[in-house]
Amino acid sequence: MMIQKLKNKITGNSFLLMITILLFAAMYIAGVFIFADKNFGKMQVFLNLFISNAGLIVAAVGMTMVLITGGIDISIGSVIGMTCMLLAWMMEKKSIGAVPAIAIVLLVGIVFGFAQGFLVAYLKIQPFIVTLAGMFFARGMTAIISSEMISIQNPTFLAMANAKLYLPFGGAVNKKGVMIYPYIYPSVIIALIVLAILFVVLKYTKLGRAIYAVGGNEQSALLMGLNVRRTKMKVYVINGFLAALAGFVFALNSCGGFVEQARGFEMEAIASAVIGGTLLTGGVGNVIGSLFGVLIKGTIETFITFQGTLSSWWTRIVIASLLCFFIVLQSIFAAIKLRRAK
Repeated sequence: MMIQKLKNKITGNSFLLMITILLFAAMYIAGVFIFADKNFGKMQVFLNLFISNAGLIVAAVGMTMVLITGGIDISIGSVIGMTCMLLAWMMEKKSIGAVPAIAIVLLVGIVFGFAQGFLVAYLKIQPFIVTLAGMFFARGMTAIISSEMISIQNPTFLAMANAKLYLPFGGAVNKKGVMIYPYIYPSVIIALIVLAILFVVLKYTKLGRAIYAVGGNEQSALLMGLNVRRTKMKVYVINGFLAALAGFVFALNSCGGFVEQARGFEMEAIASAVIGGTLLTGGVGNVIGSLFGVLIKGTIETFITFQGTLSSWWTRIVIASLLCFFIVLQSIFAAIKLRRAK
C-alpha cells in the first residue's frame, strides 16, 4: 500500500514541483560553499533574487494561469515595454502624476487583455496568433510613444522605487561595527502579494477549478456545465492586468522606458513556468513552482556575477538546458499516466 502511494507521488504532478524546489535548494547551497569568500550566503544576496526578478515573478504568475488553460501569451514582454514607456512618457512629457499614470497603464493592460481574450475565447483564433499580433502591436506602440529613452524623474515615483523596507532579522556587522539589516523594495511586496492572491484563486476558488478543468479537457468542461469562453476571457483579462502590473514593477527597477525594454521577457516567463512544473498542454501548473523557476534563473545569474569571467549568455544556455530537461520529464510522466489509464 505504501509503495503504491509512493509511486503515485513520484509519477504525480507534485513531483515536478518537488524537483524544481530541490534543484533551487541544491544550486543555492552550492553557491554558498563555492562563493563563501564573497559572502554568497548573506541574507541580502538571497533577497536580491527577489528584488532583481520582481517583475518576472508577476509576469510568470500570469503566464502560469494562461498555460494552465492550454493557451499561451507571447505578447507580455512587449506589453511590459509599452507600460514602462507609457509611464515615463506620461510623467515626464505630459506632467501627469505618478498615481494617475499607474492607474492608466493598468487600465490599458486590462483593455489589452480583454481584446486578446475576446479573439481567443469568442472568435476561437489560436492564442499564439492572437498574442503574436499583440506582441507586434505593443512593441510598435512603444516606438510610437517615443523612439528615445525617457528617464523617470517624477519625485513620487522615485520615492516608491527607492523606498527600502528593512527586515528586523538577518543583519550583519560591517567593518565599522555597525549592524546592517537586509532590505527589500516595494516591488518585491507587490510581487509576493500577486503570487499569494493567484495561489489562493487557483487552489481554492470556483474560477481556479474552472481554469484547471478547461485546460485539462475543454470538452469535459463543457459537459460539466462550465462556461469555457467566459473562463478563458477572464484569464486573458487578468493576464493583461498582470502584464501591465509587471511593467510597473519593472519600471520601479529601471526608472525609465525605451523601445527594446523587456524584449524576450515572455520567453523567460514561459521558461520559469515550465521549469516550475506547468504543462504546456494545459491542465497542470502551480504558481509556487513558477516562483522557484524564477529563483533558479536568478541564482544562475548570481553565479555568473560572482564568478566574474563568464558571459551573461550562459544564463540562457543553462535555462535552455533545464527547459529541455523538464519538458522531457513532463513527456515521460504523461506517457506513464496514459499507460495507467489504459
